[in-house]
Amino acid sequence: MSSGAEEGQGATRSQIGGLAPGAGLDADSAERGRRLVRLAVPAYLIMAALAWLWRGLVRGESIFVAPGFDAGSAWPAGQAIAAGLGLGLLLVALSAAWTAWLPSGRAVSEFLGQAIGRVGIGQSTVLALASGVGEEMLFRGALQPELGLVIASIVFGLAHLVPRWPIVIWSLYAVAVGFVFGWAFELTGSLWVPVVAHTVVNGVNLPILSRRYGGAPVTSTFDA
Repeated sequence: MSSGAEEGQGATRSQIGGLAPGAGLDADSAERGRRLVRLAVPAYLIMAALAWLWRGLVRGESIFVAPGFDAGSAWPAGQAIAAGLGLGLLLVALSAAWTAWLPSGRAVSEFLGQAIGRVGIGQSTVLALASGVGEEMLFRGALQPELGLVIASIVFGLAHLVPRWPIVIWSLYAVAVGFVFGWAFELTGSLWVPVVAHTVVNGVNLPILSRRYGGAPVTSTFDA
């Protein structure tokens, strides 16, 4: 009886003082999410601007069309968007299977979710759109015509490198996904295919990862 009363008084004091259990952790994870949006979105916009300046102004080519294609031979926008949607959903299914079936997939998901923090649907949508456009304009639209499919895919993987086992597998996964995106670009002639696919992958996975793991303290991802 006394113990229950004391617990009730302690809970009341915590609520009055604004220190409800988990409140500090929730605030920290929400701030991580806001900080990610503040830092990542401008970075993606800079990627897009640099890519457009290089391919459009320096090379004098449309960044949305693969070399060897023109506006007439590349896949029409509607067809390219539909293909990108299908490809993106396929990659979402593959990443879900990796997470469900293999410990390395779960470790990567936990790491990403904790790094993301708490993000809402609106924040996730903004991040997905910015990353899909910015990264694809840079790696597929600007770098791939200069470096080739394989090298550009490797550079894409290195941009996602986390030198810690098993998180480093994410970088290898990024190389494979980059190759698929680049292959789709070269096959269809339209950058909209990888842009839409990339946006779909991030738009679906970001809120899932945030909801499942975003509330955990980020330091736990670096524990041995």
